[in-house]
Amino acid sequence: MHNKNDENYIYYLVAHNLKKIRKKKGLTQRKFAELCNYSDGFIMNIESEKYHQTFSLGTLWKFAQVLDVDIKELFNPIESNKKDS
Repeated sequence: MHNKNDENYIYYLVAHNLKKIRKKKGLTQRKFAELCNYSDGFIMNIESEKYHQTFSLGTLWKFAQVLDVDIKELFNPIESNKKDS
């Protein structure tokens, strides 16, 4: 479990929501990366629980645009059940 008091928790939270929304939209990491003009390695590192990949607010804004969601959706709390992971 990730510590919510750790400043890196926000990256974990956004990564979790990004992956969930991306999959719901039927996009592979590669296709999503292409649509965002980022490398697929960058997207893979963001979504990976093994790496700590930072990103900018501008990047979040771009993700929200490409996914056609309000940027706030990337900050939704993670539900305690893991069935949507």
